[in-house]
Amino acid sequence: MKKRNKHIGSSVEDFLREEGILEEATAIAIKEVVAWPIEQAMLKDNVTKMEMAKRMRTSRAALNRLLDPANDSVTLQTLTRAAHATGRELRIELV
Repeated sequence: MKKRNKHIGSSVEDFLREEGILEEATAIAIKEVVAWPIEQAMLKDNVTKMEMAKRMRTSRAALNRLLDPANDSVTLQTLTRAAHATGRELRIELV
């Protein structure tokens, strides 16, 4: 008899929770959602990483950390600077 896959019918969230990686996956997803509009604004306005770092008054390494979806250690200050450098504002919401 064929063994039934215990994940059929479960949600992705349930699967990640069972695997013990829900928090990590959520942090990476949030980081991608935050970094993507910043990258898109840079591309739209033809802004280099060096120029963006100058606008943010930070280093290029800090900007690279912000844009790297695998790096979830970004500060609110860096996010605020990136938002202002792209003509946006930062809003954070707990749901």
